[in-house]
Amino acid sequence: MAFCKYSTEYIASSKTEIDNIFINDYMPFADPQHVVVYLYGLYLCNSTSFDNTLENFARTLNLSEEDIILAFEYWQEQGLVQILKVEPLQVTFIPLKNVLSANKLYKPDKYALFNQQAQELFKGKRAITKHEYEEYYDFLERYHFEQEALLMIMQYCIETKKSAVGYNYILTVAKNWANEGITTSLQVEERLKAFEESSSQIKEIFSALLIKRPAYVEERAIINKWLQDYGFSLETLLHICKKNKKKSYLSIEKLDSIITKYFEMKLLSIQEIDSFEETKQSYYDLAKEINRNIGVYYENLEVVVENYIIKWINLGFEKELLLEIANYCFKNSIRTLEGMDRTVTKFYKLGLLSLPAFNQYMGQILSDDSKIKTILSKLNIDRNVSTYDRSNYKIWTQEWKISEELLEYALTLAKGKNNPIKYLARVLADYRDKGIKTVEEAKNNQPIKESQATESNFTGRSYSKEEINALFQSIDEIDV
Repeated sequence: MAFCKYSTEYIASSKTEIDNIFINDYMPFADPQHVVVYLYGLYLCNSTSFDNTLENFARTLNLSEEDIILAFEYWQEQGLVQILKVEPLQVTFIPLKNVLSANKLYKPDKYALFNQQAQELFKGKRAITKHEYEEYYDFLERYHFEQEALLMIMQYCIETKKSAVGYNYILTVAKNWANEGITTSLQVEERLKAFEESSSQIKEIFSALLIKRPAYVEERAIINKWLQDYGFSLETLLHICKKNKKKSYLSIEKLDSIITKYFEMKLLSIQEIDSFEETKQSYYDLAKEINRNIGVYYENLEVVVENYIIKWINLGFEKELLLEIANYCFKNSIRTLEGMDRTVTKFYKLGLLSLPAFNQYMGQILSDDSKIKTILSKLNIDRNVSTYDRSNYKIWTQEWKISEELLEYALTLAKGKNNPIKYLARVLADYRDKGIKTVEEAKNNQPIKESQATESNFTGRSYSKEEINALFQSIDEIDV
């Protein structure tokens, strides 16, 4: 008997760790009863205090001993345990990190028919090695792929390659499809049917690219993606192929990157693509100027064009305004394209997309600033116009509908007060609340006392007097 051991209560209150590999790769595909056996067995591995026998194991789970043995045989086939003895039953649990690289044991007849049919597909061109078979078994088990489905893929790869195709190629195709959720013979049949339905279109595309051989499986999948997933018409794809066929480095994979970029930029028609290509150089030139204006350098301007320039142009911005925004960003220490993008978004929310719209808006800002400056002067306040002042003036004149005459009269009441801006705001709010619209009505109204106006905590943040900055300071108040 052990000198020291855990109590039953201690073991019951502790934890049994379960590897995520088991939960993700094994549990969803196993019989629930087999999962229960595995987990309880794992629990018992952490304990020496229980009567760890097959009889007690079966009694605890309310299963027969035969059920327990069948479950452990299943897990041995998966490579997760090893049955050392049957009488009495002895099972060793294998760390899951070792399972993926270990050779699994399979029942002799499990893949007998698969082996025969797989070898027949090659029609004597080459023999399948023991290692190759093991790679197929491992794939079938790990991806829970149907044997018939893999045989269909093998046959299609052999027919399209028209050579003694290697198993790495076959498994690459099969794994790609498995990752897309295609694991059954019915699903593989549907995919191959889609390939055949688009065969004439694939031939036309290959002809446009001056490729004389048949399309490989992976190439057919790529072209089907262009046609079905991306939604390009055959006419558009042929146009793209003809425009790019003279490039010496061109392949289906390279062409895929070109077409995928068109798709991501929402350029789906011949007209849209040609228009983009014609103006592409101007986009690169604009990217250079903007980078220079905000003080950044990108060796690969394609990233700038795709992520920013096209986005801004598609929003409707003119080149001249984008350059003006870049200048402003530099002056205000916004030295990244991400920062400029946020500023551009603020302009978009204001509907300012062109330089004339910019100038008109700036004129309004400067006109308002001139009026605000007059107000400050009449209140004997000597400082620059701030965002606080602009916000107040907008509220008074646009939201409260205070006329210039009424505002002028209110200034005479606020002049000389300790906190004239705050007092002026309270007087105007009083007019709004009482519906006072004219100076005559205001004179008949008892003005509020200075003590009724709360103390101002305004610090008077100041800005540059430059006209361009006056505009952008108002822009900065907009949230993105």
